[in-house]
Amino acid sequence: MAKRSTKKLSKKLTKETVNKSVKKARKSNATKVKPAPKRAIAVTKAQAGVVRPMTRAQIEEAFRRFKQANPEPKTELQYINPFTLLVAVVLSAQATDAGVNKATPALVALADSPEKMAALGEDRVRDMIKTIGLFRNKAKNVVALSHMLIAEHGGKVPRSREALEALPGVGRKTANVVLNVAFGEPTIAVDTHIFRVGNRTGMATGKDPFEVEQKLDVVVPAQYKGYAHHWLILHGRYTCLARKPLCEKCIIADLCQWPGKTVL
Repeated sequence: MAKRSTKKLSKKLTKETVNKSVKKARKSNATKVKPAPKRAIAVTKAQAGVVRPMTRAQIEEAFRRFKQANPEPKTELQYINPFTLLVAVVLSAQATDAGVNKATPALVALADSPEKMAALGEDRVRDMIKTIGLFRNKAKNVVALSHMLIAEHGGKVPRSREALEALPGVGRKTANVVLNVAFGEPTIAVDTHIFRVGNRTGMATGKDPFEVEQKLDVVVPAQYKGYAHHWLILHGRYTCLARKPLCEKCIIADLCQWPGKTVL
C-alpha cells in the first residue's frame, strides 16, 4: 500500500498532471461561489483567520500551477531603475497600479534619479502626481527620500530592509517590493490582495499583514519564493476578488479551503 501511495503522489506532481489541472480549471465551471448569505459567513471566517489551513502538499501544488500558468510574472508598476521603482511603490499606497502608471511617465522623464527628483522640488512633484490619492503627502515623501538617498546612500537605493524602512513614506510592504523586484530577494510584500488570498484559501491565515507574511515565509516552498509575491497579488487582483471571487475560473479552486465555494 505504501508503494502504491508513493506512486500516486509522484504522478500527481508530474509536469503533465500540472498542465492538465491548469487547463481543466480554466475550462471547467465545476466550482461555484455560494449564495451571498453563505458567502458573507465565509468572508467573516476568512477575516477571522479560522479557515482550515492548506496542507504543505496543497500549497506546493498551488505554486506549481501558478508557475505553469505564468512562469515569470512581473510587477504591473512601470519603472526603469531601482529608484523609479521605489518612487512608484511609494505612490501606489492606497492607489491602483494603473493610476500610478498614468501619472509617473511624465515624472520619470524629468526625474529618474534622486538628484533630479530633489532638484524638481515638492511643488513640481505635487503638480505632476495630483491624480493620485494622498498626492500632497506623497510628493513630500518622494522629495524627502530623494534628499536622504543622496545624503546617506550616495544617491543609490539601499539593499537593506532596515535602510529602506528608514526612508520617508517607506514601510515594510514597500521595502519588501523593492527588495524583491529590484534586487531579486525572496521577500513577500503582503498587500490587501495577498492578505485576502492568504486568509481565504487557508494558505496563510493571520489577523494582520505581518502575521500573514511570516506564515507565507514558512510555507511557500523555497523554489517558488522569488515569484510568490507576484503570483499571489495577481491571483487576488484578477481571480480571488474581494466581493465575489471568480472561483469558476480559479486554477487552485480544488486546493482552496474557503467555505464560501462549493466544488460540484
